[in-house]
Amino acid sequence: MSSSPTAVKSLFADLLLWPLFAGGLAASGAAGSVLDGTQKDMATYAGGVVALIAGSRIARKPRIKAFLSRPGALWFLFLFNGGMAVTLYFVLGGVDGVIAASAMGMVSLGAAGGLVTSHRKSAEEDAQRPAVQGTPWA
Repeated sequence: MSSSPTAVKSLFADLLLWPLFAGGLAASGAAGSVLDGTQKDMATYAGGVVALIAGSRIARKPRIKAFLSRPGALWFLFLFNGGMAVTLYFVLGGVDGVIAASAMGMVSLGAAGGLVTSHRKSAEEDAQRPAVQGTPWA
């Protein structure tokens, strides 16, 4: 049973990207309990950058991209991240609240853009579809 070079490359990328993503999230979230001062800030920012880069690469994979473009997933991302943006703004307050709310708000707006795009795409497909004679909606 031989594997194609593309399949091996994809498997290697998966084995590398998912731990990098999880490690970046862990570093950015747990740095405060282990480190202090400048080291904490550097670990938080570096972990966030690693998670962002790995996550964006993961999101380009066909199966993940297909899942994230489904209307149900887009509605969840839009509503959850929009609600969290408002909550974080009031709970954290100050600069931290504004930064967290802005990040969550951008994700929510991105999901809203996906919803609008998919709605327009389906409306264009419906307009191009020929109407069947004899149906009540034609």
